[in-house]
Amino acid sequence: MNLRERWDHYLSHDAPPLVQFVKYGLAGGLATVTHVLAFFLVGFLLFPCVTDNDPLVKLFGLVAPAVDEALRARHAVFSNVVAFFVSNTVCYLANRWFVFRPGRHHVVIEFLLFLAVSAVSMIIGTTLMGVLIQRFGIETTYAFGANILSSLAINYVMRKFFVFKG
Repeated sequence: MNLRERWDHYLSHDAPPLVQFVKYGLAGGLATVTHVLAFFLVGFLLFPCVTDNDPLVKLFGLVAPAVDEALRARHAVFSNVVAFFVSNTVCYLANRWFVFRPGRHHVVIEFLLFLAVSAVSMIIGTTLMGVLIQRFGIETTYAFGANILSSLAINYVMRKFFVFKG
């Protein structure tokens, strides 16, 4: 197999499992960047959920609106829900085109199952994030990171074995 054929094989849906996992990581990276950007844009502009002590607020030299812990936690949840729909649309398309073999289900069912799996992991991660903020006073950025990590593990397994053909 020449270099061009090997490259095409790696980019196809028939790539070996390790290559598929790397491609999943790249698609997930794109979705994560999309989610983070959407979360913080919404969380800064629409539903304030960051404080002046938040690392990203400090990094960019911003001034955050003052909100109490309960409202900050609630707004973080709202911001995460908006970011969920934006990033999951990007993620679904990347996974369908680049990572997994589509066709186990009709495209509409496939997308709804994709969202359902993501919703379960988002509920778990968002609950964790809200608890970390409200009960422990953890900064939004760190609580959001815990949300992302818990979602990653759930999503890969469920998407590979239940949503797509593998």
